[in-house]
Amino acid sequence: MHAAMWHAPRDVRWEERPDPVVQLPTDAVVRVVAACVCGSDLWTYRGARPPADPHPIGHEFVGVVEEIGAGVTTVKEGDFVVSPFSISDGTCVHCRQGITTSCVQAQWYGGTDPDGRTLDGGQGRYVRVPLADGTLVATPGLPDTKQIPALLALSDVLVTGHHAAVSAGVGPGRTVAVVGDGAVGLCAVLAAVRLGAERVIAFSSHTDRQEVATGFGASDIISERGDEGAAALRDLLGDLGADAVLECVGTSESMAQALASVRPGGAVGYVGVPLGGAELPIKQMFGANIRVAGGVAPVRPYLPELLAEVLAGTLDASAVFDLQLPMDRVAEAYAAMDERRSIKTLLWP
Repeated sequence: MHAAMWHAPRDVRWEERPDPVVQLPTDAVVRVVAACVCGSDLWTYRGARPPADPHPIGHEFVGVVEEIGAGVTTVKEGDFVVSPFSISDGTCVHCRQGITTSCVQAQWYGGTDPDGRTLDGGQGRYVRVPLADGTLVATPGLPDTKQIPALLALSDVLVTGHHAAVSAGVGPGRTVAVVGDGAVGLCAVLAAVRLGAERVIAFSSHTDRQEVATGFGASDIISERGDEGAAALRDLLGDLGADAVLECVGTSESMAQALASVRPGGAVGYVGVPLGGAELPIKQMFGANIRVAGGVAPVRPYLPELLAEVLAGTLDASAVFDLQLPMDRVAEAYAAMDERRSIKTLLWP
């Protein structure tokens, strides 16, 4: 088969790889029907967290189960499945508490398993999925092709935005601000609206992203960022901060903007990968009783609820996929997102 391989900063190649096969009783082999490039993939692409050697890349995909190990019971051959971006057993103490990203057997696409086997990345023709019972979620029957982008968003981006909103306690009557207009930030707008927020304010200086935010239900757009953005929000709200701010970038500047935008007693839900020094100012938080919660999104426990709404057609984040390419043009997909010519690129085999 072929799959995307990271070689060096800004050097992702479509290369021949060994065909995945079942190696353990808990494995499943999935034929990828659609995949995409994640904003967090760009950190690797740009060299911010480079691996030691060339390795498979990508962690968002949906597909059809081609083969299962003898111990797999929750999915069968022929099932259409959504895969969370993290691999979990579904039975350990952390999984039972809903934090599947901290599973005691947690594994990550493109990494290695406990025995040193290289794991496939999601941007390829096929993927071996370890711990299939605790990881994969099957749909009831094969979905319509038109629904596949919305289903693909469940593998990471939509659920990560949802996790930010849940972590910040978003609900009816709340005023919510979203820092970050990438795909996760836009999905956080959609999630806040879904959870009943009364007013959702999106920070965005890009016309195309503003249009998606508005389509997802944002009531207001603020084009300024940083201290100027926080000041503009307070002007908009009569010198009050937002009840909840969703931080979807992961830099020190974005976290500072989030904390400057939330009212005393409010909450910040953060899901931006913290590679930019987003340390928390405890004294500021202490003085204003600001709560901060979030982290890497445990996608798997959220899937049953959100999947039902996607299949019903009442929840659809597919507008974040503003560029679609054949998978063998994966290098172009990365370049387009790196250069901000695309919000999020969908890849078809």
